[in-house]
Amino acid sequence: MSFINYSSREINCKIVYYGPGLCGKTTNLQYIYANTNQSAKGKMISLATETERTLFFDFLPLSLGEIRGFKTRFHLYTVPGQVFYDASRKLILKGVDGVVFVADSQIERMEANIESVENLRINLQEQGYDLDKVPYVIQYNKRDLPNAAPMEELQNLLNPKSVPHFEAIAPKGNGVYETLKAIARLILTDLRRGT
Repeated sequence: MSFINYSSREINCKIVYYGPGLCGKTTNLQYIYANTNQSAKGKMISLATETERTLFFDFLPLSLGEIRGFKTRFHLYTVPGQVFYDASRKLILKGVDGVVFVADSQIERMEANIESVENLRINLQEQGYDLDKVPYVIQYNKRDLPNAAPMEELQNLLNPKSVPHFEAIAPKGNGVYETLKAIARLILTDLRRGT
């Protein structure tokens, strides 16, 4: 969970963007990075092998306030979307403080979304986490496509616990910051409770 750096008076929190391949996880991070104040963000790092890619960067939001005199720094990660990179997914989930599940709204991607949510739940359990207790939000991306499933169908399939959810068009930034703010708020609420 969160790492406290006493010398810089910062609480470091890890947010992982999870979802099926090509759902928009990377697009979310790229949009946030491109539109975050230069002085408030670290360098974006892309860990790429021949077959997979993971993005990471950290930023210090200026408007979310402090917790007991400590600033909060968020570290954002994406996981590889394809299921056969499960070992990498598990590694990236280590020490997670909050998860954003990015769902692909296209009707033909429903099975991939369901499989990815189940994979997330299993991988969290293996790390000792419960998806129902970890700060968690869902982003329904690609809402502008003509083959986007109705929201009611998406909610029924992917959000039985009614966690906060957002409609998004990540390349345009629609819903991107709303999603990030929601997961950050949930993490901060958790930290203030001392969990």
